Order: sequence, then structure tokens, then C-alpha cells
Amino acid sequence: MKTGITHLPLHGGKAPSWLFQRMKRLAREITIAVVSEYGSLEMLKRLSDPFWFQALGCVLGFDWHSSGVTTTTCGALKEGIKGLEKELGIYIAGGKGATSRKTPSEIIAAGAQLSCSPEKLVYASRMSAKVDNSAVQDGYQLYHHSFIFTRSGDWAVVQQGMNDANKYARRYHWLGSKVENFVVEPHNAICCDSKGNTLNMVATESEEARQTTVMLSQIKPDTLVTEIKKLQNLHLSAHHDVSVHDIHPDRLYKIFIKTYEYVPKDFESLLGIEGVGPKTIRALALISEIVYGKSPSFSDPVRYSFAHGGKDGHPYPVNREVYDQSVDILKKALKQAKVGNTEKVDAFKRLHSFFQ
Repeated sequence: MKTGITHLPLHGGKAPSWLFQRMKRLAREITIAVVSEYGSLEMLKRLSDPFWFQALGCVLGFDWHSSGVTTTTCGALKEGIKGLEKELGIYIAGGKGATSRKTPSEIIAAGAQLSCSPEKLVYASRMSAKVDNSAVQDGYQLYHHSFIFTRSGDWAVVQQGMNDANKYARRYHWLGSKVENFVVEPHNAICCDSKGNTLNMVATESEEARQTTVMLSQIKPDTLVTEIKKLQNLHLSAHHDVSVHDIHPDRLYKIFIKTYEYVPKDFESLLGIEGVGPKTIRALALISEIVYGKSPSFSDPVRYSFAHGGKDGHPYPVNREVYDQSVDILKKALKQAKVGNTEKVDAFKRLHSFFQ
């Protein structure tokens, strides 16, 4: 029986210094505890789990619906383990805004301590951002990119985009050990409270469209531009999902020259070309669909939101074993953390009781 309605608005602002300093200390202790108990790879797995990540943000002192959970939690983790990277065997690069662009240099800086090539990690960082900004066109512009990696070369990504139109944020989680192909269902999870019309070029159903766009990228630029101009003069049906209104053929000409000269062997190579962004991919996908009948997927990948399933069995029943393990790891971590703030401990106890 309904007794009322609760409105939970996003909270603006940022974490005050007194809270962030404590978040760093608690984040450090939790990381030490998880790595000591389960190893550095387990820490990556947990950070790539959107539910665990959200719970971690709450344990660190953020309300579940506060704005800034992603950026502040990642920042607290990065600052918290500073100086302990070699001991823990875990490193965090990148961050919010301009800091995200420092990710490659921060990865390379750790090179001497790694048992793998840092270039492989730089590539993983770059491609994960390329996929979520250009291959998955859901209206969310990336503004945060955190790349977490280990000495042996395992990695995870937590990055976030913002949609200025609906004022929602969308978080993308990657786990390197589960990525078999950067451009075929690579995500460990994508979570957001809002779905929309999405061009999803990394869906399994988009395979033929991916192949066709690669073929198109090898065609002379003049031919491609002519095709786009023809399409812009057509009256497309209302259900058509790829918009042509903001595609400017003449501006794409230089990029088409680059793809024509580069001759990419597959969609991943095409996506990796410098300068190939959302509009290039959208234009090629449009030609692929209209001219060649190879339609890409328009299913919003935010369906991956529920890492532990849903209470009503959607998208699948809750996996209690995995769920309990998530709680157990946090519980053990907090027991080992030398934090005298009983409010955080009590909050976690209530969270654990709720799970049970």
C-alpha cells in the first residue's frame, strides 16, 4: 500500500576538505585490507562492479544519490594509496577533467615498476575512452576517466559522462580480464537512471555494421561525402535513430582522407585513428544502414546496470553468493581499518542488515 512519494534530488557542491581527508584515510585502509586479503586483482574486480563501487562511496561518507560520488571516490582512492603503489602493486591514473588527459603519462611514469609494457595499458585506457565517447553514442560526454592497474598488467576503468539535456550522469565500468574484444560487448557494467536512443556500435548485433563501416572508411572521401549529402536531402522515416542534422560532410572530408590513407583492418583500428570521433562513426553507420542495409544496434547498453541482478528477477535473479561476498569483503576491510569513526561503522552495519 502506497503511503507517499519521496523525491531524492541530486546534491550539488563538492566534498568539504575535512570529509575528503577522512575519505582518503579510510579508502587507503580499505584498499590495504582488500589487497592483503584477496590480492590486487580482486580490488580491480570490485571497482569494476558498479554496486560495490557505489557502496564504497557510501561507506566513505557520501549519500547514495549525491552528485560527485564517482569523481570523489576515485580521487580519494588515488590520493589515499599515494606512496603505497609499489607495496600494494596497484596504481591509479587519471581523474576528472584535465587530470584525465594525464593518464598516459601517469601510466608510463610507473613503467619501471611494472612487469608488463606500459604501452599496452596506455592503449587500453585510450580505447576504453574512445568506445564510450564515440562507439557508444548515448548523449553522455565523458568528463572523468580513472584507470586502475596492477604491476602485472591487469586493469580496470571507471569513467563517467554527463548529459546536459537530462542532467543525469552515466558511469562506465571496465575490467580488463573480461575484455576479449574492445569493440564487442567490452563493458563489465554501465549504470545510469535514464535510458535513451543510443547508437551502440559495440553490441553483438552491430557486427555487420562494424564490418561495413570499415569497408566504407577505405572508399575515396569524395564518394562518402556525396553519399552523405544525398542522405541529407532524403525524407527519413520518423523511427530512424541515426540523425543526419548535425553531420557536416565537408568537415568530415579531412578525416575521411585520413581513414582512406590509413586503411584500417577492422573496426577497432578505425576507432583508434586519431580524429575519428562520434560524428565520423555516426556518418559511416548512417551510410551502412541506408545504403547497404547493415543496421547497427540501437539498444542502450545501460541494461548492464545490475551487477547482482534485480529483486524482481530483472535482468536476472539476485546472485546471493556474489552479493554476500561483496558485503563480506567490505565488512572485513572495515574491521581491519583503524578508523575511530563509529558513525561509518554503524552505517555499514545497517547496510549489511538491509542486505540480509
